[in-house]
Amino acid sequence: MNKSHTWTDYQERLSRVTAYIHDHLAEELDLHRLAEVAHLSPFHWHRVYQALYGETIAATVRRLRLARGSGYLANTRLGVEQVARKCGYPNAQSFSRAFTAAYGLSPTRYRAEGAHVAFRQVQKQGETGVAHYVVDVREVPSVHLAGIAHRGPYMQVGRAFEVAYTRMAAQDLARPGMRWMAVYYYDPFAVPEAQLRSRAGLSLPPGGVPQPPLEPFTLGGGWCAVLRHQGPYATMRAAYQWLYGHWLVRSGYEAADNPVFEEYLNNPRDMPPEQLLSDIYLPLVQGATDDSEGPATW
Repeated sequence: MNKSHTWTDYQERLSRVTAYIHDHLAEELDLHRLAEVAHLSPFHWHRVYQALYGETIAATVRRLRLARGSGYLANTRLGVEQVARKCGYPNAQSFSRAFTAAYGLSPTRYRAEGAHVAFRQVQKQGETGVAHYVVDVREVPSVHLAGIAHRGPYMQVGRAFEVAYTRMAAQDLARPGMRWMAVYYYDPFAVPEAQLRSRAGLSLPPGGVPQPPLEPFTLGGGWCAVLRHQGPYATMRAAYQWLYGHWLVRSGYEAADNPVFEEYLNNPRDMPPEQLLSDIYLPLVQGATDDSEGPATW
């Protein structure tokens, strides 16, 4: 009996598949080619994948392609046909059908009516609608994590998360209830996408010491403005614009000399895009306002 394949070995093999998918979303993805990437039998590997990840490989590919498409729709002026091809769909019609089924709006309506539009409207209208977006100012305890560096578009940081989780499982550092967090070092409005740097990681168990290629890092440990975002990750760019362009400049607080970071509170494998929850943490200089002695909700 061959016992060479352990749980972590399967995780490692399948993480290569998800990394390959992230890198080739615009191309045709053949099951036999993915089996070669996994170094597993083409007759069985996708059953192992579904058992471990809770969704079929087809569902993963569709979810990642549509998530990337939502980013293009929310944050660029690319035509729907161009977006479809950049996301691996042969034409705008097939992309539109899949997108509408997942997001409840056609690509055109999503671009015109999605949550990113609401944030931008609030930013333009000044005080109107501010109550819809709550910012909680509080002291955030330090969180010790292990992670993987990512270079390139922030919407593609999921690849680093996949690698980080697999490596943590292989090093016996994975635990239920781990926190999934990422830190973003540059403003995507100011730096070309190819030069953007970020780091994705998961919280370490007490006493856990990660080994390469995992790198330890710490987030929190100070006062932050925390904005709870609900909806597709693509709409978070507009949320940032509102947080910086509306809330910060009116709050009396000063941003600290530390990068912004995010925490992802539920799993996109299990939730429809409109129910995804994320917290955006903007580090603050304590003492920048008289209100900084205690938590405040805006």
